[in-house]
Amino acid sequence: MTETLISVVPITVVCYLIGIVIKATPLNNKYIPVIMGFLGAALGALSYFIAPEIVIANDIITAIAIGIVSGLASTGVNQVGKQLVKSETEE
Repeated sequence: MTETLISVVPITVVCYLIGIVIKATPLNNKYIPVIMGFLGAALGALSYFIAPEIVIANDIITAIAIGIVSGLASTGVNQVGKQLVKSETEE
């Protein structure tokens, strides 16, 4: 379990922060999840070669898949935060 988190958390955090930066641009927000998926895939592949201890994967395809899921998870984290704030303001 810990090994899986070591794979996912760094990519998710980087994608989340880059997503915040992209959100501040005039780019339509509907493209952010797609961008985060591609960014996560790139980071998964990059870390497979540069820092294989971060992405616990036996092959490049698995590393890319972990990256995609991590990148998409960053948009999910953002949505959970927004929903929590929204529900607090409604009460």
